[in-house]
Amino acid sequence: MRIGRASKRTGASTDAIRFYERNGLLRRMPRTDGGFRLYSEEDVSTLLFIRRSQRLGFSLVEIRELVSLRSRRRKPCEQVRNLLQRKLAHIRIRVRELRELERDLKASLRLCNRGLRKRDTQCPILAMPRCSRGEAKS
Repeated sequence: MRIGRASKRTGASTDAIRFYERNGLLRRMPRTDGGFRLYSEEDVSTLLFIRRSQRLGFSLVEIRELVSLRSRRRKPCEQVRNLLQRKLAHIRIRVRELRELERDLKASLRLCNRGLRKRDTQCPILAMPRCSRGEAKS
């Protein structure tokens, strides 16, 4: 099948499919005499796998590793499990960071609300001193 049909079957744009091929997530496709890429059912399966991996938050580097593991004859479950554990640990850290950010934003919003009640004062958020390089959160 050609790229348009593979796109419709997987929900990936044609540009995304070409990007996956250029970046080694998808094998180089055979071409027709006219230069059109030809995709097999296995390629569609790989595209669906890539899309699912993206929804799970995996980076392109991680997805490339998963696709490589997927194509091997023996099943490398331990490697996949380790990758999933690392991703879950990373997500847990990110959730904590997002909760901190939420608390900071709520506190800033409370300051703004107080400032709005005092119409003649400067916005308290804009009046805050700037962070020096050593104080900035990373």
